[in-house]
Parts: sequence; structure tokens; C-alpha cells
Amino acid sequence: MTYLDTHALIWLYEDPALMPPKVNALLDSEELWISPMVALELQYLYETGRITVEPGLFLENGYTNLGVTMDGPGAGAAILWARNLTWTRDPFDRIITAQASLNHALLITKDRTIRNNYERAVWD
Repeated sequence: MTYLDTHALIWLYEDPALMPPKVNALLDSEELWISPMVALELQYLYETGRITVEPGLFLENGYTNLGVTMDGPGAGAAILWARNLTWTRDPFDRIITAQASLNHALLITKDRTIRNNYERAVWD
């Protein structure tokens, strides 16, 4: 089981060639998941003009072309666990990382802060 961070889902939609070889190997061999927080962060990025593609298109691409599953049942527990992740003030990063952590899963992320603090975070 491997989780995708928000920007990883965006990059896979826009240009999969941006992904490092290690990540591409995981994409081909792992079950891919996203936290519901990714959907909320996509909406936030769209509303603030940081992305111009409608958020549903990123999610649809993930579900249809990548076989991504949204992890719903653990969301409440992830929010509670996220209170312990004091190394960031970003609520999206906290909950996305907490959800992966609760499932003892890898998390594909370019975010250096996450990679420095979550031992199962991967990028390169």
C-alpha cells in the first residue's frame, strides 16, 4: 500500500515524466491510495488559483488511469493522529502523513519536510 501526496497526484496528471525512477517503480508495483485530505487540498489550491484544472479531473485520472483508491474509513483516526505531527503547521501535510502512517504505508512525496520526518516517505 502506497499513498500519494497531493502534488504527486497533480504531477501524474500533468506530466508523469516528472516522477523519479524509484517512484515510477512503486507506481507499477504498489496499490495506490490517497487520503480524503488530498481532495480537500486540491479544492483549496483551485479556489486560491494555485492550480487551474478542476480538482475532480485530478481525482478522476487517479481513479481511472492509476487505480487509486481514496481511504475513507481511517480519516477520523488520521485527524486525531495528526495532532502528534508537530513538525509541520500545514494541516494537509499532517493529515495526509498521518493517514499513511496509521496504515504503515509508503507516502510518495517530494516535500522535504515530510521526507525528513516520516521514515516511509519516498521520492528519489
